Amino acid sequence: MPRRALITGITGQDGSFLTELLIEKGYEVYGIIRRSSSFNTARIDHLYQDPHESDARLRLVYGDLNDSSSLNAILRQVQPDEIYNLGAQSHVRVSFDVPEYTAEVTGIGVVRLLEAIRDVGIRPRFYQASSSEIFGQAVEVPQSEKTAFHPRSPYGCAKVYAYHITINYRESYGIFACNGILFNHESNRRGETFVSRKITRAATRIKAGLQDKLYLGNLDARRDWGYARDYVDAMWLMMQAGQPDDYVIATGEAHSVREFLDEAFGCVDLDWKEYVEIDPRYYRPTEVDLLLGDASKARHMLGWEPKVGFKELVRMMVESDLDLARRERLIADSGGEALL
Repeated sequence: MPRRALITGITGQDGSFLTELLIEKGYEVYGIIRRSSSFNTARIDHLYQDPHESDARLRLVYGDLNDSSSLNAILRQVQPDEIYNLGAQSHVRVSFDVPEYTAEVTGIGVVRLLEAIRDVGIRPRFYQASSSEIFGQAVEVPQSEKTAFHPRSPYGCAKVYAYHITINYRESYGIFACNGILFNHESNRRGETFVSRKITRAATRIKAGLQDKLYLGNLDARRDWGYARDYVDAMWLMMQAGQPDDYVIATGEAHSVREFLDEAFGCVDLDWKEYVEIDPRYYRPTEVDLLLGDASKARHMLGWEPKVGFKELVRMMVESDLDLARRERLIADSGGEALL
């Protein structure tokens, strides 16, 4: 029988790439989605078949990290060999506006899922999506698995709880549970409210004459940006290891938002300084100035290395968004009759 994986957050950037990877490896994949009045499965629609077909490799089930009864029922139904918890309220700036909700989903949702594993009595391997935001105001550069945490947002605080409760269940109950401390990772599937995709969408829409300005906050923040498809490889490798452990996943290079603007607008032959304006609404109450990861442990223990560098990543995103902008332009020029 093929191995069976359960993914929370399957409709997001990482969930879609991970689903592709697991299907390529012969898994049956189950994804938890929340009930919505609108469709939000665009990132995985190309993988989805009729769930009643006997050879369907992807099945979606309704559930919520805020609802322990649904998690218990899903685990009983699916009986997964591996669980990848990618679900969260994952926007750092938004976490200041909805701190309680962020804590419920991003933090307490993890213990609900771990308790469901215990209640149902199964022994899957468990992956918890941790985040470089747990380092926050980092006490050292670069940050490794031994670096102390100093989160600077409700999101970062919730991720610290999730990190420690995952280790606690590993040590207390012998669950194969690991944390992937992933630094920023991007792609053309990144949500458009995140700064990287916000920049590439704006650059290409401005080039196409669809947008005039781009409003941003702190341009001096520096991040370790990698390619999301590379990072889901690391998730899978952690779950195949002989022993569960925690790993930093990063490129080892830091670039500022200004550098991201230089690369993105440069790809479409524009000077970003003519189009970007600072909007104080996008500043965080507490900023994180520099995040730079040391992935030596993952390299030595898992054999993982990033394949896509910063410049190539930005170029890939711009090329994809340029195609999208051209189709938007076509729709605008045809009076809305053309289809995306």
